[in-house]
Amino acid sequence: MDFKDEIDVGAVARAGLEKLGYKQEMTRSRGLVQILFTFGLVAPIATSLVGGGPAVIIWGWILVSVLTQTLAFSLAEICSKYPTSAGTYYWCYRLASPRTRLLASWINGWLTVAGSWMVDLSVKFATAQLVVAGAKIYCSEWNATALQTYMIFLGVTAVASTFCIFFNRLLPTVDIICACWTGLGIIVISICLLAKAATGRRPVSFALGNFDPSFSGWTPGWSFFIATSYVAYTYSAIGMITNMAEEVHNPSEILPKAIVSSVPIGLLTGVAFLLPILFTLPDIATLLQVPSGQPIGVMFTLVMGSRAGGFGLVIFGISMFCSISTSCAGSRATWAFARDKAVPFHRCFSKISPYLEDVPVNAYALSTVIQVLVGLVYLGSSAAFNAFAGVAVMCLGASYAMPVALSLMNARRDMRDAPYNLGIFGTVINAVAVLWIVFVTVLFSMPAVIPVTIWSMNYASAVFLGFGVISAVWYMISGLFACRSGTSCG
Repeated sequence: MDFKDEIDVGAVARAGLEKLGYKQEMTRSRGLVQILFTFGLVAPIATSLVGGGPAVIIWGWILVSVLTQTLAFSLAEICSKYPTSAGTYYWCYRLASPRTRLLASWINGWLTVAGSWMVDLSVKFATAQLVVAGAKIYCSEWNATALQTYMIFLGVTAVASTFCIFFNRLLPTVDIICACWTGLGIIVISICLLAKAATGRRPVSFALGNFDPSFSGWTPGWSFFIATSYVAYTYSAIGMITNMAEEVHNPSEILPKAIVSSVPIGLLTGVAFLLPILFTLPDIATLLQVPSGQPIGVMFTLVMGSRAGGFGLVIFGISMFCSISTSCAGSRATWAFARDKAVPFHRCFSKISPYLEDVPVNAYALSTVIQVLVGLVYLGSSAAFNAFAGVAVMCLGASYAMPVALSLMNARRDMRDAPYNLGIFGTVINAVAVLWIVFVTVLFSMPAVIPVTIWSMNYASAVFLGFGVISAVWYMISGLFACRSGTSCG
């Protein structure tokens, strides 16, 4: 693309955004590669081991990827017609009936914002837990306290914030480095595990077919699906790509491509990452005895037969790049909702910093402060991480399903002129996507292990309802009187 073409594309994107009711405030500097999120591949392993082991890990990954692809197709279609950082709550306003559009948009907006906060929080906590796992390789007698893990989480938050606030112009380059790092990490981990295999190599029947739900206490069927549902956490941020819409060249074309291609990329990289692990997997009972709940460090150390080898592979697993991506997208979601006057003190949080290019500093600060405060829950319950991850999937999943369901209720009439059109398969694809989200929401309300104790209880549904109550109260105070999505919403 030469300079003239770039200007023309930028002008078209600016004009399209104005038709949607917004003015261009950020510089369009990102292409397709720079908005493909990096997925945290190691996060679901512990829960999958509890729920059934190798069969759940590999076939669950494939099953969830296929079902998530229907959601990606559905979001890409709507996004191609309404490419704005307001994302799904704006789509709800455009697709709902005049009588219900204000409430639908408001509910969806709070689901989006709360979900983006929680997914960012959970990614940072997962990164902190990986740091603990790496440190424990050399300090085997050390068991990190909840406070120590929380302090590491604050360190991860500080690093991500430094990049997102002060090096925003470099983030597209950081995203490319991130993709290269992920690819290199998968190659290195796969080669090292298969070459060393200090604990022995597993037969195909074990790596692809071993299923033991006894650790979970659930019946085999429920155990499989509850464990598999946590793979959905890995894909929970695919819709957050839309929050970067106003920083992307030619968003009507690039955003749908990014959303749709993110799932097959995740599927292939996940299979490439997981298969070497399954063929060299140490004793599962040993891995589940790790006090931190994150067995990746012990697993790599056992397979490599040395602390140095295990630590080296953990370094590739640390999801710092993913933390930066979710932090950036989460701040944009907060900024967009504040721009529509749906957040308290919206004038403050909708400002773009005049000193730091294209950085909604106040919105980023709000997102970060809320995460730091909610993260304090971890000091009282080690089950908090599961709650954070669960709430993230439930909130974001519901926000994705709402516009797709509204489109279905309208017999997809609004999608007839969408640049990325699903054609005659649209109804089936949309229906499968909505049903999948409903099913996942139910599964994420279930505890991973029974019988349930105060420590193993799944608090995701309680936190989810809490955000709902806060949203409803604020709607009665503010949104009911002045919400006009696309111009103002609060």
